[in-house]
Amino acid sequence: MPFNRLPARDPRTVARDIPGVLDILFPRLTGGLVKALNAKMFSFAGISSIPSEVIDKSRLQKAMVFELSMARAESELLCGAVASWDECLKIASQRQRRHFDSRIPEKLEPHDVLVAEYASRNLVTMLKSVQAQRPSAILEHAPLIPGLGWVASGNGDFAIGSTLIEVKHTDRNFGAGDFRQVLMYWLLRYARTIENGGAMWSEILLLNPRRNAALLINYDYLLRSASASSNRIELIELLRSAVGQEFDRR
Repeated sequence: MPFNRLPARDPRTVARDIPGVLDILFPRLTGGLVKALNAKMFSFAGISSIPSEVIDKSRLQKAMVFELSMARAESELLCGAVASWDECLKIASQRQRRHFDSRIPEKLEPHDVLVAEYASRNLVTMLKSVQAQRPSAILEHAPLIPGLGWVASGNGDFAIGSTLIEVKHTDRNFGAGDFRQVLMYWLLRYARTIENGGAMWSEILLLNPRRNAALLINYDYLLRSASASSNRIELIELLRSAVGQEFDRR
């Protein structure tokens, strides 16, 4: 069940922690565009956001809560049986050890389990709702994000049909870093598709189980809005130029 979520220089890290790589490609990804995109957020019926008092009682790092809830949701969606919290902690710890500032708990307290269970239940409900709307499509776990140049390959969270699904667990709206990340994913996938063929994503669905918030965006619209009216090929060539340089010289 565990998989390599964050390899060295993976596209997620590059997009979020080295934003200059994409600034040239998407100069219009500014506060105004981010605000306009977030204005289209929606919520799912039958679930509610996690109360702040529930979150505050857990002393876990928020990233650990996210990984616990992901591990729990993945087990239910993919295996049909919910993994124990000990197993979820093992999986989450393996993923979080890739971060130098991670704090790995020896065990989970009741308040930790409560908030992680809440987030997991919300995510499962969200994904099952998406599946119900697309009964002929298969929910894919950890879709491959191809590498390019010094950017290693990585994995997204989920995909269904032509829609890539990325999960966030924050107390804010979706930010510029989130959009850079999914744009990077699309470009890397498109670069591989040009070479080898294959299906492309046409939409991105951002989910935030913590806030019961979601945002569905057409990729062509996002590409046009964030770039300086560059076409797909021009964007790929700009990306190839950026990631073709030696990383250590940047």
